[in-house]
Amino acid sequence: MAVRPILRWPDRRLRVSAAPVEAVTDDIRAIWQDMIDTMDAMPGVGLAAPQIGVGLRLAVVDASDARGQAVRMANPQVLHASVEDRVHEEASPCLPGVSAKVARPRAVTVRFLNAEGAVVERDFVHLWAASVQHQIDHLDGKLFVDRLSRTKREMLIRRSAKAG
Repeated sequence: MAVRPILRWPDRRLRVSAAPVEAVTDDIRAIWQDMIDTMDAMPGVGLAAPQIGVGLRLAVVDASDARGQAVRMANPQVLHASVEDRVHEEASPCLPGVSAKVARPRAVTVRFLNAEGAVVERDFVHLWAASVQHQIDHLDGKLFVDRLSRTKREMLIRRSAKAG
């Protein structure tokens, strides 16, 4: 398929909640494939459709060592999150050149539509869980820096603007 350009902060589309996907169609599957190609080219472990300018609740995650294990999700929703947090270094191609430690639940159970259009519930842990939560934040118009203190967030945004 195609590697698509990534939107950069402060593009206002990154702050808009994405619209629900009504049905998984060939067009949706093509967007997912472009997202996987784009994610692999970054390289990264996840990508949400708003990051490539598509305002739909679509995400892909592949935190496998070998790659090629991407999970395609439409309308992902966290049903359950572990009480125990895990701190992980997060970054986004929307804010190039910066990263920060973010605490998120260590494990999550997520409900989503898969590539066949079936409703699936799946457990994710560690890096997979962090990436899924990171992508859902993007679908809700949030960036990882929104989980930081105001001072830290503003510093990283300024640093990214200089690096970008």
